[in-house]
Amino acid sequence: MGNAGAVFQTDLDLPCRRGKVRDVYELPGDRVMLVASDRLSAFDVVLPTPIPGKGRLLTGIAAFWLRWIESRGICRTFLTSTDARDVPETAFAGVTSRDDLEGRIAIGAACRVLPIECVVRGYLEGSGWAEYEQTGAVCGVPLPSGLARCDRLPEPIFTPATKAEQGAHDENIDETTAAELVGRERFDRVRSVSLEIYRQASTYALERGIIIADTKFEFGVPVGSSEGDDGKRGAEPILIDEALTPDSSRFWPADSYRPGGSQPSFDKQFVREHLLTMIERGEWDRTDPGPELPADVVRGTIDRYAEARDRLLGKSRGGVG
Repeated sequence: MGNAGAVFQTDLDLPCRRGKVRDVYELPGDRVMLVASDRLSAFDVVLPTPIPGKGRLLTGIAAFWLRWIESRGICRTFLTSTDARDVPETAFAGVTSRDDLEGRIAIGAACRVLPIECVVRGYLEGSGWAEYEQTGAVCGVPLPSGLARCDRLPEPIFTPATKAEQGAHDENIDETTAAELVGRERFDRVRSVSLEIYRQASTYALERGIIIADTKFEFGVPVGSSEGDDGKRGAEPILIDEALTPDSSRFWPADSYRPGGSQPSFDKQFVREHLLTMIERGEWDRTDPGPELPADVVRGTIDRYAEARDRLLGKSRGGVG
């Protein structure tokens, strides 16, 4: 699969900051627009090879979940529109067109972002598995002895992390440290909401053949909301950014789940495994710039993302649009 039609970066006449895979623009009226590019990051490095169509797939999945979460009354989210017609005409002064944005934008309330990643784990993998092997706990949460890699946990656990700048690594932290960063009241709220979203979403996904092994959420306080003097009290945080996508979660096919080792996945673990092979061969050292991805890895990645979309949203197979 070539890179024709891929959107690696957007160029609009609006104030912008760029994340690892999203371009974030300010809109009038205390609004923000997230544009999901076709960039892909792994090991906290943005890779030079785009995954054509990835941004549209992720936006479709994230928008579905955000609306699903609100419809169930779990919490409010920032999302108000995914319609490219809501982007002001004056924004299109660069090379990016309105058609380029179709299917890959999320418009909503501008927020002050809480400085923690809200990670929920239902299964033992990744950094959680590495930490458990060393300490028998994850982020200070003690776990039963004798668990195997990818075992299902007795109950989902909340394991916060710091929010790193691009190029840096998120760091797992304990609940006490996280509460100090955002305030105890807000911490208790986002912990409770994160666990509830995970429980309900995991049940929904499992009925459609997908295990959500772990995921992360971000919360923020809408601009203009009341705040305490310390910035840790006041308005209730709302869910922002993406939610429950293959970029922010581990998705495993339920029919092939076997604890005790790594699992096949619908997420970017496919890319990570390719890169780990390069690392083992001494062909890359996990630093920027990342290596180009071969065509079979690009195709395999988009196929996995599309399969996750199709299962979760009930779409018939028919490309990545």
